[in-house]
Amino acid sequence: MAIVLGPNRYGKAETRLVRVHRDGDTHRLVDLNVGVALSGDLSATHLTGDNAGVLPTDTMKNTVYAFAKQHGVGEPETFALLLARHFVETQGQVRSARVTVESFAWDRLGPHSFRRRGEHTRTTAVTVTREATQVVSGVTGLVLMNTTASEFHGFVRDRYTTLPETTDRILATAVDAKWRHLGDRADWGTSFEGAVDALTDAFVNTYSMSLQQTLMSMGTMVLTARPELAEIRLALPNKHHYLVDLSVFGLENENEVFLAGDRPYGLIEGTVTRDDVPPAAVEWYL
Repeated sequence: MAIVLGPNRYGKAETRLVRVHRDGDTHRLVDLNVGVALSGDLSATHLTGDNAGVLPTDTMKNTVYAFAKQHGVGEPETFALLLARHFVETQGQVRSARVTVESFAWDRLGPHSFRRRGEHTRTTAVTVTREATQVVSGVTGLVLMNTTASEFHGFVRDRYTTLPETTDRILATAVDAKWRHLGDRADWGTSFEGAVDALTDAFVNTYSMSLQQTLMSMGTMVLTARPELAEIRLALPNKHHYLVDLSVFGLENENEVFLAGDRPYGLIEGTVTRDDVPPAAVEWYL
């Protein structure tokens, strides 16, 4: 029996970058968390410890900061593409570069004053190989709630089932969504905002018989509204809200007082895709 090296990659994770663009008296602030991962002809370092083909991860970190100074930082997709292409084009042993970006939003309070926005986080994952380029954008932590217009009944029951059926419940989730672009050029900001708006509109306007149905509705609305997108993958935790028993106090709880559950929680995941687009160049959900 032979033991061989399988797929592998290495890189610098979570390089925190704050870039201030000083455009006169009015500043622009960009706050990112950048990850870089490289793969290619790197077997020697694993098998013999020969590091001749290993670009230090410290160099990757330095490249992020240097590029932020030299090129500025606009949309996260543009910055990620710039970095990923650099590593593939300058390192002959590298066959694929994956750059991920978390973008933290700040609201302007004045020409040079800002307040961190405590809402959802914008995400980006760019993969550049010698054959293809792939851009995936997304959002995480988009918390949504409907206080009615949600039911759940008619499900499978067995000896361990205790969940009561309901025709009126709170439906809440924290959306984790990633969508694949058809190309590597787009109005990234408009595309992102449009996708988030479509996700939100679908959640608000879907009368839900299950969170799975809501997932399909959200994915469908995003692809309908954004023709530049090929597919979307959604992970929707069901943030359970349990009706509190107030009968011990002589009170009737008419779907008004709830305990917000933490864990365990249901997790609904799925992909919604166009049936007429080419498949992804790489496994982009990794």
